[in-house]
Amino acid sequence: MFVVNKDKNRITQIKSCSFSELGFKEREHLQEWLEHNPDAFGEDLLFIQKEFDGFDDTRERLDLLAIDKQGNLVIIENKLDDSGRNVTWQVLKYASYCSSLSKQQIKDIYQAYLVRNGSSENSEQNISEFLNAEDFGEIQLNQNQRIILVSGNYRKEVTSTVMWLLTKYNLKIQCFKATPYSFDDQIFLDIKQIIPVKEAEEYTIRMAEKAQEEQSTQDELKGRYQVRMDFWKQHLQKFNTKSNLFSNISPSKDNWLSAGSGLSGVGFNFTISKNYARTEVYMSRSVAEENKFIFDKLFEYKETIEQETGKLEWERLDDKKACRIKQELLNVNLYERDDWEEMSRYMTESMLKLEPAFKKPLAKINIELKKEFKE
Repeated sequence: MFVVNKDKNRITQIKSCSFSELGFKEREHLQEWLEHNPDAFGEDLLFIQKEFDGFDDTRERLDLLAIDKQGNLVIIENKLDDSGRNVTWQVLKYASYCSSLSKQQIKDIYQAYLVRNGSSENSEQNISEFLNAEDFGEIQLNQNQRIILVSGNYRKEVTSTVMWLLTKYNLKIQCFKATPYSFDDQIFLDIKQIIPVKEAEEYTIRMAEKAQEEQSTQDELKGRYQVRMDFWKQHLQKFNTKSNLFSNISPSKDNWLSAGSGLSGVGFNFTISKNYARTEVYMSRSVAEENKFIFDKLFEYKETIEQETGKLEWERLDDKKACRIKQELLNVNLYERDDWEEMSRYMTESMLKLEPAFKKPLAKINIELKKEFKE
């Protein structure tokens, strides 16, 4: 790694160090860094426990436990400068222990983690929001387990075993190399996935998905998924006679549909549940600061916008990455078909006002956004 001196047009190498040289500890430092920065692994993870020891008849404890966007449990084991010889066996044991955890147990484990960290948040609600689910009851958790190893250096017996597990048994396991660097008074940390390399990982995922798709039957959607499909089909047929906004959107088993607004990562959404029918402008760009920037700029137009739409609920969601601005009809139930006409009528009338009211402000903000973040 090098630092660039623009004035002299030269580069200077930054010294790589060991964690021990810099006085860093595994639990006090590396583990804390990872827990509070899940983006270090290049994906969204919801951490649900740290130093977890809730295994029967053993005093062993795993470093970090998380949920990924598919509802799988992610077992994370950290080592500092040396992986050691037995880390693969160690983490396989942890994965086997975790494989038997029920949804209720996972919820309770996460709730204990929240309480221990002084949070009043609800584990069911957080998991549902993280997985973009309507409610906790429909969620499937722990259908599979994944393993992540983090270390400054890996011994050959570890990398050899990991590669064998990957290629022979398609075990979902990743190795990340963590390297600290020192430059003047600053310390940098590089966390890079080394097994599998990104290209190989994507290929493996594609092949696994293809095999799963070929093996799965095309059974008709049942229960709540079929209800949603039926509602969306009926609603879109009516709405599309009044607007082209959703003309290219198909019915879905999800409880939301989204149409583009002209600004990437910002959608005009319909959302339905057993409690409400909602229209919203939803900001879900990958960078939280960009979402907050868009929201704050839109808020400057609040008075003008609400002259066209009526009263809106402005939710900046400071503790979340996304933001939303919504109108909501309460006391209606998707699963009561007698409510469908009222829900559809409300969302249609709301969206027909929402789209034109936000179009011009979003177009202006798009220009400001590119300047602010130099897209």
